[in-house]
Amino acid sequence: MTTEKHRIEVSGITVEITRKKIKNLHLGVYPPEGRVRVSAPLFLDDDAIRLAIISRLKWIRKQQKKFLDQDRQSQREMITGETHFFQGRRYRLDLIEADLPPRVCLRGTTTMELRVRPGTGREKREEILYAWYRKQLKEQIPPLIAKWEENTGLRVSEWGVRRMKTRWGTCNTDARRIWINLELVKRYPLCLEYIILHEMVHLIERRHNERFRELMDGFMPGWRRYKEGLKEIPLTEEYWEE
Repeated sequence: MTTEKHRIEVSGITVEITRKKIKNLHLGVYPPEGRVRVSAPLFLDDDAIRLAIISRLKWIRKQQKKFLDQDRQSQREMITGETHFFQGRRYRLDLIEADLPPRVCLRGTTTMELRVRPGTGREKREEILYAWYRKQLKEQIPPLIAKWEENTGLRVSEWGVRRMKTRWGTCNTDARRIWINLELVKRYPLCLEYIILHEMVHLIERRHNERFRELMDGFMPGWRRYKEGLKEIPLTEEYWEE
């Protein structure tokens, strides 16, 4: 796809512009600082794009304020006493050093035990935790895809899990493949289910337009609550957007 990229300033806001072979202009505001990005058709000049941005300045500033006001979680040191999340619940990390194979396990509803060999560094401790997170999420996803394939009549050919900086999920409509952000393992299960359905609906409607919203309303009437639920856990240093 042919693309052209550059930046312009509009009312003190830096806007990243990418021109593509598309029919309509798309404007988005992205965390953590609320950067503004526009995808525009090749035939639109900067003046037309500027007017479109000006017409939505109030909305842009509102979105930027939401991101700046949202709580953020500092980088985790992977030590005893830290807060970590799993399926929407807050856990206190208990780091145990022992000359045994590393593992992660939950003790009740308040403690996440991370066992590592003596001398294991922070990055390796985090790697062990995220390997456990990945395993847990991969166990949650298949029954949810099967459920929504039955409920919608849609079919997913492939799916996968990966860490993504800008999206909760993605969908390749041609390959009928969806990717789920690993960070969803920290959110409530219904948030994960919402994202899976969201990406599946993109198989029949690529845009976030009225038809897309009508389809979501029909399949999952409470989807807007689950979307908001994605924001209930403090952001990490990186943030993921739908």
